[in-house]
Amino acid sequence: MITLSPRAAAQVRTMQNELNAPEKRLRVFVESGGCSGFQYGMSFDEPKAEDTQFESEGVAVIMDAASLAYLNGSQVDFDDGLQGKGFEIKNPNAQSTCGCGKSFS
Repeated sequence: MITLSPRAAAQVRTMQNELNAPEKRLRVFVESGGCSGFQYGMSFDEPKAEDTQFESEGVAVIMDAASLAYLNGSQVDFDDGLQGKGFEIKNPNAQSTCGCGKSFS
């Protein structure tokens, strides 16, 4: 599973309220691309039968099996300070990351 920091969970709830789609869940995923081979992604989506569903900090999260294999044990944080990057995934499974923080190998 992955966890959301309290700041990330608060931001997700704010975005979900603005979207006005309470039935949708936070989907965290990995896809090919980025400067290191894989890149992180997040969206609001409806669960599919094969998804793993769980909750972190009161936020419903869904993930496909392949993404969960790459991200298991990760934490999603949110930084909105002066040098804030937005959402950041701290992935203990990544062998290397690029400078943008959005892709890994």
